[in-house]
Amino acid sequence: MNKSINHQFFFPNPPKAVWEYLTNSELMDLWLMKNDFQPIVGHEFQFRTGPKPDYNFDGIVYCKVLEIVPFEKLSYSWKLGPGDGIINIDSVVKWELKSKNEGTELVLEHSDFAIMENLLIFNSMNEGWVKNVHKIIDRLNAASHGTINT
Repeated sequence: MNKSINHQFFFPNPPKAVWEYLTNSELMDLWLMKNDFQPIVGHEFQFRTGPKPDYNFDGIVYCKVLEIVPFEKLSYSWKLGPGDGIINIDSVVKWELKSKNEGTELVLEHSDFAIMENLLIFNSMNEGWVKNVHKIIDRLNAASHGTINT
């Protein structure tokens, strides 16, 4: 199955502000999941959340940083499954940031689903990326209005 998730977002903030939410482990925890991310090519890390048995997901996403171009590009592998070393989703997440219209265009491509046994979780991830990136938008908007500290 060769499916991909593609989304485009606009932030009225500079790329550096958006980049921080994509590469700072503590900020990533606010909009995505608990993690041990470090912005170093080759770094292996995990995202952790509660298990979702209906989705055949044990709650751990295994990742490895593949590419970093500060304030422009970030990519990492994204693998998950039901546990016991079984992987049923093997994919890549790519973020691209571009200065545009006094803000930042953020493009997400979640692709290369080399193994894909669970369409239900694929659809959930597609919706989840939109929901979670909107958390970044909301936090940056609140910060620009002085209502939260980022």
